[in-house]
Amino acid sequence: MPIPHRKFNFRRGGSPRSTCTGNIIVIIDRLIRTLLILTTLAGLTAVTARAAEDSGRQAAPPSSNPDAVIQNLKKDALKLNRELFMMEEDILYPESTQFTVFVSLDSGELFDLDSVQLRIDDKIVANYLYTNRELTALKKGGVQRLYQGNIKSGDHELTAFLIGKGPHNRDYKRGVTRTVNKALSPLFVELKIVDDGSKEQPDFDLTVWDR
Repeated sequence: MPIPHRKFNFRRGGSPRSTCTGNIIVIIDRLIRTLLILTTLAGLTAVTARAAEDSGRQAAPPSSNPDAVIQNLKKDALKLNRELFMMEEDILYPESTQFTVFVSLDSGELFDLDSVQLRIDDKIVANYLYTNRELTALKKGGVQRLYQGNIKSGDHELTAFLIGKGPHNRDYKRGVTRTVNKALSPLFVELKIVDDGSKEQPDFDLTVWDR
């Protein structure tokens, strides 16, 4: 799905694999403890509610209300889950080999995107067929992560084939190629689809993100 622009945090120092594994163990432990507390407090809330109903008295004041505590712990659990996801990605895609390709679309008045095929060194790594909903999200400024994987350091030929409807609703197929250099840091490339008003044609470009 198309996603909004996001800021990436790059970690330095130590062995990425050992460091990330240690962090995941810590996060899992904290997440399990949080879920145990949630379960306990959920039972406590039910008991408190029944007791208040039987006695005709109100439950504890908001400052000590178990419901409020549970809501806060749920937020903490969601935050920990996001951190766990990021740590897992660091293990699957180490900085030294990480390679990601995004897709962005301009106003889309001259080109309606149907599908994209991505190749690295003439090997197909991604095929994507867009729905109307996804296309609308792209036109509103969304950025889709088309591909994320690992490649070795050095030069690589990146090719994208795009199919869609061009000017006057004609079938349109176009390919764009660029050689990119993978260093020891993560490499991010954006496949840009923009309207060229002067030529009345869509324009396609593969741009390497500056870091």
